[in-house]
Amino acid sequence: MESRPKIAIIDSNTLATLGLKQLLQSVMPIMTVDTFGSFAELESSQFDAYAHYFVSMQIVLSERLFFSERCRKTIVLTLSLNDSAQLTGFHSLYINQPEHELVRALLMLQQHAHGDGRNLPPLPHILQQKILTDREIEVMSLIVQGYINKEIADQLNIGLATVITHRKNIMEKLGMKSVSALTIYAVMHGYVDINKI
Repeated sequence: MESRPKIAIIDSNTLATLGLKQLLQSVMPIMTVDTFGSFAELESSQFDAYAHYFVSMQIVLSERLFFSERCRKTIVLTLSLNDSAQLTGFHSLYINQPEHELVRALLMLQQHAHGDGRNLPPLPHILQQKILTDREIEVMSLIVQGYINKEIADQLNIGLATVITHRKNIMEKLGMKSVSALTIYAVMHGYVDINKI
């Protein structure tokens, strides 16, 4: 069996690392995500086995040579949107933004690097199956585009109670608890264009 591609997160901020790990596992469910609190921890592992490194700015700056040699695989975690605060030659991910915007940024990175799933192994069979009805897919698409229940009801010419029932069924069928998770699912399965979220 082919092993899953691996991503490393290297950041001393444990809380931020755990949050990013959860988001990455949602965006790329076929990836294994390992976390390291320091560069020394990464160095003591099989560091070249990772497809990507998500690394805090401070660690990239202190280990510039290592990450410069791997700049195509490195995504710098930055606290500023200011262009002058970005490192030339590296992809950056601004982490101080609302969850839905961070999810969108991760999806954009994923699609830029692996558009149409190229370079990634196929999703497990269970994740490829059609789980939702056509109507539920329509409702989900409108939810992740930011429409509220009343607007969805009006747009689909159905009752408000029906929208609420569909919404509940969608979340239960997919085992999701947030609109962010639903957004990731919808974009990854091609139900919604990332430019519409």
